[in-house]
Amino acid sequence: MSEELNKITEKISDLSPEQKEEILTNFSEFKGYLKKQLAKGEKLGLSNEVLAKGAKFVADHLAKNEEPKNREQKLLQELWNVSGEDEKKSLAYVLVKMVQSD
Repeated sequence: MSEELNKITEKISDLSPEQKEEILTNFSEFKGYLKKQLAKGEKLGLSNEVLAKGAKFVADHLAKNEEPKNREQKLLQELWNVSGEDEKKSLAYVLVKMVQSD
């Protein structure tokens, strides 16, 4: 799993400030970006459990390092900040499910 998390870290680090801004400013763009990344993971044969762990990792990063750019992200950040580890895992699964259903 750590190899997958390293790839996620690299992917986040490779984004230019302009790309981050574009993805984070609009919630639909944010969901679209996540959907593309999940599709790549699915093509690689990653399970929903691994995808959710990746989503949790990204959510942890965003909650610690990025200011919410819209009300949806603010809500997600607030939910994330008050959640325990099990609740964060559940939120990550729900986020994956939401993005996959779009």
